[in-house]
Amino acid sequence: MSQAITTIPSSQLASLPTLFTPDAKTAKRTIEFFTAQIRNPNTRRAYARAASRFSAWCAEHGLHDLQAIEPVHVAAYIETLQRQMTAPSIKLQLAALRVLFDWLVVGQVLPINPASSVRGPRHSVKKGKTPVLAADEARTLIDAIDTSTITGLRDRALIGLMVYTFARVGAVIKMQVDDVYVQGRRTWVRLHEKGGKEHEMPCHHNLDDYLHAYLEAAKPGAKAYLFCTATGRSVTLSNRPMSQSDVWRMIGRRTEQAGIKTKIGCHTFRATGITEYLRNGGKLEIAQQMANHESARTTGLYDRRNDQVSLDEVERILI
Repeated sequence: MSQAITTIPSSQLASLPTLFTPDAKTAKRTIEFFTAQIRNPNTRRAYARAASRFSAWCAEHGLHDLQAIEPVHVAAYIETLQRQMTAPSIKLQLAALRVLFDWLVVGQVLPINPASSVRGPRHSVKKGKTPVLAADEARTLIDAIDTSTITGLRDRALIGLMVYTFARVGAVIKMQVDDVYVQGRRTWVRLHEKGGKEHEMPCHHNLDDYLHAYLEAAKPGAKAYLFCTATGRSVTLSNRPMSQSDVWRMIGRRTEQAGIKTKIGCHTFRATGITEYLRNGGKLEIAQQMANHESARTTGLYDRRNDQVSLDEVERILI
């Protein structure tokens, strides 16, 4: 056995699910899966939780040997989840096990993938569940931000960026100052999307104003992160980029200050921007390009124009 296999740090071993550490070779292969194979940190966390949950279930049912895991065991586990989780969550759990077991099969740790033949619950969605703001609510939220402070200018620019470019919050918080640039007398932004993809978008005139007002006040270096945290309770900014949870908390504060009752999150602004674009005559295939979606069906999940149609029809009940 090689030296690399026998010198796995104890801290890494302790963080692995028990089922996947029966020997050094299996432990090394599992560590490689979560470190080298999966690059997205959100996916890594989700898959690690799925593996830990399955490992704990196996331990409860006396299944301690990874080699003894069969499709019937995975199927029984998925069956128990149907009483605890929604269909999308179960499908994620099963997907995590499939790719992890595939990795172990390729690494000659297991002879077959016990999860490959197991079917998850059927689930079809035509409309997303992300809360969407009406155009006037979004306008109220943005106008309610106090822009006399650097944090106010930052927050207005950040929210405006997600609304007018349909950007994911994960792409926004990765941006550096030089990702805002001028091309053809127009301000553009460069978004760092999932999978290492770069997506460039021209700025709406409102977003152009928000970004330049913020940058003129902040005066950050070209290689600095575009959206940074505030230093303590002061109105100055640090060099540390905002995290997704920082943005989520900021949105909660701004929503409360604006008196908006709709419970929204980071993804709300992506859905709001797409819905308003389509409501005003935009084309679905263009919205797909702007949102950097692989499929127009995915973009369609953000289209909430029919919500207003349904509300108008309900109001016909004149009692």
